[in-house]
Amino acid sequence: MMNIIFRSLIMATLLSCANGNTKSDMQIEEPKTKAISPKDEENIIEPQSELDTLKGSIRARTDGMIGNVSMTIRYYSPAVRGRVIWGGLVAYDNVWVTGAHKATSIEFDHDIKIGKTVVPAGKYAFFTIPSKDQWMIILNKNWNQHLVDDYAQEEDVVRINVVPETQVTHQERLRYVIEPETEKAGEIVIYWEKLEVSVPFEILNQQ
Repeated sequence: MMNIIFRSLIMATLLSCANGNTKSDMQIEEPKTKAISPKDEENIIEPQSELDTLKGSIRARTDGMIGNVSMTIRYYSPAVRGRVIWGGLVAYDNVWVTGAHKATSIEFDHDIKIGKTVVPAGKYAFFTIPSKDQWMIILNKNWNQHLVDDYAQEEDVVRINVVPETQVTHQERLRYVIEPETEKAGEIVIYWEKLEVSVPFEILNQQ
């Protein structure tokens, strides 16, 4: 009889230990990462300071309305991933697609004015030439280009210099935003790493 009781006590103790281990294992948390859609979808890139679950540069787009005029930017969004971006991954003083894989495109359904240049409604490639203290913004007629392989300066419709600003907040993936300022004016804003680049524009002859 004593042997039976002793064995029962041992079994109860072992079960209690096993249950305790199971509970402890369930409390282990996996590292948190930011979920983003698969690469073949057009993602809306949000403010993002942490790494996400995808590798490489992902398809992205941003849309904006200035009054009743629509504007769309399509691009590939690379991530910082601990790399030196400015003067490193993105070389200074060279034409850049301002994205990855192929030229970033910008499309709008009404004439706009950038600087002193009137740009007819349509679709264009959006290039930049980053430098340490200023960036040149370029709109080019040939929007369907692979990287800068087919870039030709004679097809530029706009060239304007802007000054980049350094931000405190880190932006992990390249992000474009179309910011309305008024019913007839706005800004195209580029965020990446800790840099912000703004391109002001005006809407012409809006109905």
